[in-house]
Amino acid sequence: MSTQPANDYRSPLARYAASEAVSRGRIYPEPAPACRGEFQRDRDRIIHSAAFRRLEYKTQVFVNHEGDLFRTRLTHSIEVAQIARSIARAMSLNEDLTEAIALAHDLGHTPFGHAGQDALNACMKEHGGFEHNLQSLRVVEELEERYAEFPGLNLSFETREGILKHCSITHARTLGDIGRRFLDKHQPGLEAQLTNLADEIAYNSHDVDDGLRSGLIRIDQLSGVRLFQDQYEEVLGRYPDLPPRRTIHEVVRRIINCQVVDLIRTSSSLLSRANPASIDVVRKQGRSLIGFSNDMQEKHLELKRFLRKNLYRHYRVHRMSAKAARTIRSLFDAFINDSGLLPDETQRQTAVLEERHGTRGKARSVADYIAGMTDRYAISEYQRIYDPGSAS
Repeated sequence: MSTQPANDYRSPLARYAASEAVSRGRIYPEPAPACRGEFQRDRDRIIHSAAFRRLEYKTQVFVNHEGDLFRTRLTHSIEVAQIARSIARAMSLNEDLTEAIALAHDLGHTPFGHAGQDALNACMKEHGGFEHNLQSLRVVEELEERYAEFPGLNLSFETREGILKHCSITHARTLGDIGRRFLDKHQPGLEAQLTNLADEIAYNSHDVDDGLRSGLIRIDQLSGVRLFQDQYEEVLGRYPDLPPRRTIHEVVRRIINCQVVDLIRTSSSLLSRANPASIDVVRKQGRSLIGFSNDMQEKHLELKRFLRKNLYRHYRVHRMSAKAARTIRSLFDAFINDSGLLPDETQRQTAVLEERHGTRGKARSVADYIAGMTDRYAISEYQRIYDPGSAS
């Protein structure tokens, strides 16, 4: 008698999915894992990394100490992985690779979210700039120190390809094979494409939830946002006596679901028309083959515009962002002017990079240190350096 679950939606990989059998491999060759796949190995290394654990105390929208129930970079990454895996399974794409990309996509984020990134980028303007996408790649290729035989996590090409969503031509020229597609104007594999959109689905939908929970946005403000209003009216019609918090949870759940369903249906149609024979044919396409319908794309953008105007630019969020930016700038100025303020190990790393690359190398090491901080560690470092009454 079969023990296969009745509702097991797994199916063989599509011919255009990423496959370990045709993987482009790792920077440092390793023996194949004994009891798991190569992309499972990537996922496991990401989960066990220090950078992944630090995401628990890094800002999504609200600084970590603002409240226990708001999203952090860690909970966001887990939610992206859940959405992305559901899409991958429905489309017969590689779930293990999709999960690895999703869990790693924010490893390079600074403390204090986008405010921290913008501030650090401004500090690094004369030294090559700072971009969290490139920093995520730097984390997995160089900065994690866990293995005896290589620096970083030595992830497969396909996982690294998925982590690097954006890249300037200038930076692409320095990245070897992983930057080649930006020079050739090619696409990444489908698992990377879908994870990019799963990221957007997750943060837009859950920022609505956190924004309403915080009181920074109100339901009546969302009345003109179709993606919210359509689901809200349907929930109220079906469950008129549902308590407010459960109503919002139900609405947010439905917002995610309708976007995911649209994405799967539209992308399946795009793939049917393009009929790519392999992942390499996918890469050579002039456009992404994963996407929303025109109607859903407009609704999706409408929600993004609403959140940008009413949540991300809310004066209370702006105050948090302004304080965060001052903290990052102050830390960078202190460390770049006096590297003796850095911890011993970071001082040694900074000296090595300064010897190799001069001031640019020193600045990059300082940026690595700051980018790796959690919100609360950055605040503590600021106090230790600038508060005369604080213990060192």
